[in-house]
Amino acid sequence: MRSDSAQPLRFAMAGLIGMAAAMGIGRFVFTPILPGMMDGLGLDASEAGLIASANYLGYLLGAIIAAGGWAHGRERPVMLAGLGANAVLLGLMAVADGLAAFLAIRFLAGLASAFLMIFLSAIVFSRLAAAGRNGLQALHFGGVGFGICVSALITGGLFASGHGWRAPWLIASLVATVAFLAVLPLARGGPLFAAGAGREPPLPKSPALRRIILAYGLFGAGYIVTATFLVAIVRQEGSGPVSEAMVWLVTGLAGIPSVWLWGKLARRWSLTAAFAAGCLVEAAGIAASVGLPSPLGPLLGGALLGGTFIAVTALGLQAGRQLASLAPRRALALMTAAFGIGQILGPIGAGYLADWTGSFVAPSLAAALILLASSLIGWSAGRDSAEARGER
Repeated sequence: MRSDSAQPLRFAMAGLIGMAAAMGIGRFVFTPILPGMMDGLGLDASEAGLIASANYLGYLLGAIIAAGGWAHGRERPVMLAGLGANAVLLGLMAVADGLAAFLAIRFLAGLASAFLMIFLSAIVFSRLAAAGRNGLQALHFGGVGFGICVSALITGGLFASGHGWRAPWLIASLVATVAFLAVLPLARGGPLFAAGAGREPPLPKSPALRRIILAYGLFGAGYIVTATFLVAIVRQEGSGPVSEAMVWLVTGLAGIPSVWLWGKLARRWSLTAAFAAGCLVEAAGIAASVGLPSPLGPLLGGALLGGTFIAVTALGLQAGRQLASLAPRRALALMTAAFGIGQILGPIGAGYLADWTGSFVAPSLAAALILLASSLIGWSAGRDSAEARGER
């Protein structure tokens, strides 16, 4: 029937809108608003890094909490609660004052985004799998890039018209509220569960698995530096709000098709090879963002960041699940923990290094080196896995 054929697309659209609101806007609108907050409140880079890390700490804790069985059968209401809380917390950032308040709000926003991402993904992916439409997962993940584009348009328009840093938080909250109302009818019903799912065995003692977990943690620490401070880099170079918005818009536009594109490359090469290549491309973009003159350097950095980080995040998780095929949930939990720790440490270290050196050049180059290490370790994980299977 026509309604049955439209159902996978309906869930994929729910995924796109939800991921745009809670991830592309809820998590990453902080990046284009940050320069205005630093100027308006006198925040230094280390304080900005702490606020960013509070969000990632909340995300890590939310992912750990979500891994339990308490939400079984309640995935949809928990997902909607996370999406609704995301809208409220975005609005609270507009009226908050003081570092402690910002830390608390962004921590809670991280919890909300984790619940949304995990439980909405569970609903969408199970429905797409049941319909034989797994290819629509790229539409779901494309929501992150779409949300980044929206956040760029919001902040660029408001800053160019002379508004302060509080106005973008309010408009972002309004957009997130509209997204909540849109997801409500689109994501009807919870995830579909496979029969006979039992307790997983322990993770295998695999050198390849250990390497991909380490590579994934390093990736989390490397990419997040530019994902947090890219627009602040543009501001520091003296560019105006239009240039800042353009760099972030390019980041989002490049992110929309990235999962589809890198998925095709992974099928041609391998998951670990595509992961390693993505880290390498991203390292080049981060180096370009501070090594080439503005606006070329930041624009190229934004394009290569957006074109890789969402896809590499997905590729790393898929590689971990592939290397621990009998214990995929355990692998996912450990990979998420490593990634989360990297995300927390990256902005803190980068912020203090930027304050110490007086610019974002040193932290950006350090992030590029971390991504280079992640690429090499990820590549070696694929080689170890091939050797274990007796391949050459």
